[in-house]
Amino acid sequence: MAYIGSPQSLTVLPQGPDAAPPVLPEAQITGADPLLLSGTVGSARADELDSAFRTVREELAGRRIIDVNSTMNGGGVAEMLHRLQRYSRGAGLDARWFTMRGDPAFFALTKRLHHLLHGADSYGPPLDRAGAEHYSAVCEANARALLGAVRPGDVVTLHDPQTAGLVAHLRRAGARVVWRCHVGTDDPNPYTDRAWAFLRPWLETADAYVFSREQYVPGWLAGRQVAVIRPSIDPLSAKNRPLAPAAAAAILGRVGLRAPADRDGPAIYRRGDGSVGRIRRNPTCLCSASPPPADAPLIVQVSRWDPLKDMAGVLTSFAEAGGSLDGAHLALVGPDVTGVTDDPEGGRVFAECAALWHRLPDRVRTRAHLACLPMADAEENAVIVSALQCSAAVVTQKSLAEGFGLTVTEAMWKGRPVVASAVGGIRDQIEHGVDGMLLDDPRDSVSFAAQTSSVVGDHRLAGALGAGARRRVRENFLDDRQLLQQTSLYRNVARV
Repeated sequence: MAYIGSPQSLTVLPQGPDAAPPVLPEAQITGADPLLLSGTVGSARADELDSAFRTVREELAGRRIIDVNSTMNGGGVAEMLHRLQRYSRGAGLDARWFTMRGDPAFFALTKRLHHLLHGADSYGPPLDRAGAEHYSAVCEANARALLGAVRPGDVVTLHDPQTAGLVAHLRRAGARVVWRCHVGTDDPNPYTDRAWAFLRPWLETADAYVFSREQYVPGWLAGRQVAVIRPSIDPLSAKNRPLAPAAAAAILGRVGLRAPADRDGPAIYRRGDGSVGRIRRNPTCLCSASPPPADAPLIVQVSRWDPLKDMAGVLTSFAEAGGSLDGAHLALVGPDVTGVTDDPEGGRVFAECAALWHRLPDRVRTRAHLACLPMADAEENAVIVSALQCSAAVVTQKSLAEGFGLTVTEAMWKGRPVVASAVGGIRDQIEHGVDGMLLDDPRDSVSFAAQTSSVVGDHRLAGALGAGARRRVRENFLDDRQLLQQTSLYRNVARV
């Protein structure tokens, strides 16, 4: 028997040939014309994308484009799917997005696979026969639910380890199936071998595979159809639209991450539908003695509460920096730990960071701030993140492992200097000293503090890095490039 729901409320997924299939959550997304990007990327790039969409629309001849992942909220994959779906729908494709359901045991197992694919060991359910049977049962129940929306010839992209068990079911139904893996490591080891040994039986029959870096492709896929598609950001999204400094300051003052001032205006922003939104929600958890002063340099890391993001390591490095960062404040910000359904570690990691914060000496604790942002309104959450990134003197991403790192891309697009670990896809984004600073050893807290303080203390360096960062993103990491690659992949897979 398989289950769906949260740890607090589980619902049985009916099984057996006579059981009525459950309904999977489907995203409700309004399409957007891809030509809207022309104001940012230029008319030539926008026209190329428009032409590619026309071609794929004709060749697919009414087939659906379907994405499946494990959550609609929290993390870069969910945000990316929302954006890409908007433009696909706006271009006339029948694009749909569903999320899987699973019980805590299922998500604990898939989170362990997530860590192993990053090349890191992890506690969690054993990848034994019982674990495989439970994983298979949950995936089979989800596949039965999904098959009500999938027709022969549809192109279905399945994202990350949670979805691997759907491949064979969808292939038997006549769908063309792509499996996309957003995580990986440049250096395979026994941990990655263990993850691939578990996943490979479910993945063998996929029509194509997509990875964020060539180095992430396992050797057993030699000779198969494999594409390397790096993630991207939408310059028109709530998180990446221009935000005036005064608006950013008012928003941070409203949520307690900057000292409010009498001159602050209302904490408002423009929503995607053109209406005016107002920041109404406070962080669900906040560790802060008092808000950072308006004139204090702010060091920001925005991440999921995941041990591989090393939020605790950033806090420790800041605490041990000594006088080099005196006067600066640190904000470690992540999602509400109850709002990311596919990540069972979030609450534990935040609790560990909060416990560390409470143990800090007063001179450090008063300059360090931990916050969990509300997830009830995706646009409100995105604008708060944007306000933090736009207001930062330095944005950091001291990940121990990273599939790509869209929080780095977002900060670079805002022209902020970034200090980040030289791991995974971050290395594809930053050239050290040109459009950011790279830390060779992500565990080297002394070097991390030194690089961060060098940028905080040198406005000329910070400005040059920020300008280079924005150019780098415009040339390589905006959504029109990823959409072009996706339309080419859809055409190739549809011909299989």
